[in-house]
Amino acid sequence: MKPDIENAYKELRRGGVILYPTDTVWGLGCDATQPDAVSRIYQIKQRDEQKALLCLVSDFKMLEQFVHDIPETAYDIMKYAQKPTTIIYDKPVGIAENLIAPDGSMAFRVVRNAFCQQLIKKLRTPLVSTSANISGKPTPHHFAEISSEIKSAVDYVVSFDQNKKGGTPSSIIKLKNDGTVTIIRN
Repeated sequence: MKPDIENAYKELRRGGVILYPTDTVWGLGCDATQPDAVSRIYQIKQRDEQKALLCLVSDFKMLEQFVHDIPETAYDIMKYAQKPTTIIYDKPVGIAENLIAPDGSMAFRVVRNAFCQQLIKKLRTPLVSTSANISGKPTPHHFAEISSEIKSAVDYVVSFDQNKKGGTPSSIIKLKNDGTVTIIRN
């Protein structure tokens, strides 16, 4: 795992895009503070840039650096969630502008996956995460299901956990600063 973390870190620092295992499904990722890298992910996925991506953070402390007004409900949701849960927050700060949704929100997930946590802690910024598929195509649940088109478009493919059984995408909840809670995906 350690060589993969070092190699992925080097690619992310130089603005590269990686293919890596998350706590849900295999993802495409980049440093969330680098707009050119974010644009590359949109190009690789052939995804409309108006459709938001999400970011992974290593812990609550990192989340608080990039979302200044976290509703108290978010801490309870993250603490008691039985499966990986992504929360959409209002007014993120310090991330690439092309990651922020048209309504000014951004989705973040505190990861529990050891590989992702170590990589993000080393990177010291959120890691963009989106499923490793062309937009509109099925989400691959196992590394072997990822298209060669995706694999050849990235700068680094993590070898760690390629035999892991497939996961499922995270739950997504939108928390507005006014207290409104909306379940986007269960």
